[in-house]
Amino acid sequence: MSTEPASPSTDLPARAKAGRGPWLFLRDILVILLVAILVSFLVKTFLVRSFYIPSGSMENTLQEQDRILVDELTPRFGGYDRGDVVVFRDPGGWLPATYEPPQPPLAAAVDWITSLVGLTASDSEDHLVKRLIGLPGDHVVCCNALGQTTVNGVPLDEADYLKLGASQSAPRELEYDVTVPEDSVWVMGDNRDNSQDSRYHQDQPGQGFVPIENIVGRAFIKTWPLDRLGMIDGHHDVFSGVPDTEPQ
Repeated sequence: MSTEPASPSTDLPARAKAGRGPWLFLRDILVILLVAILVSFLVKTFLVRSFYIPSGSMENTLQEQDRILVDELTPRFGGYDRGDVVVFRDPGGWLPATYEPPQPPLAAAVDWITSLVGLTASDSEDHLVKRLIGLPGDHVVCCNALGQTTVNGVPLDEADYLKLGASQSAPRELEYDVTVPEDSVWVMGDNRDNSQDSRYHQDQPGQGFVPIENIVGRAFIKTWPLDRLGMIDGHHDVFSGVPDTEPQ
């Protein structure tokens, strides 16, 4: 049996491969991270997006600081339905102006990356979440003798999701009698007496309507805290008797 040492030419590839090992590992990790960020970006942009709830305007359906996922894809094909809980960009003047000092570059980069992968929802403060009550062409009126909102002449029994006081059978009345224009919707919060929604912006240029193009998507699940994990009910049965147009 030969006991001669391996020749330099034979041993060189093995040593070179061993020397490149850590760099190959780091390269693979970097590629995996970049792919994960790209996939998360695509998911956030076109499929699902995470938001947290900054106020109590949708109680008891959504509590302050709940985290939700929003379906951005399905409404692009099927549109929206009355009763959907929707997240939308401020139509203008609904939210108070806020000033955020510029972040250091490193902090901004970390915030951007974590928002892509759904660990944060840094733009939640720039969006609102409400229940869709009126679609384009709907005639929405407050209120009948029972204090109920009517849509195309049909009263809505919203008792299953409205937050009311112990002595209340209906929210405080705030007059509105509107016909929703094309490409817009009328929205209201489930905590009707504590929700700055379409009703409170009728005197603004948009007259309280939310352009459909401002809607990010339909909220469909609560993800946090874990004891509130569950689907978000659109209560579409409440609107099942509403015709597409008001009977003449």
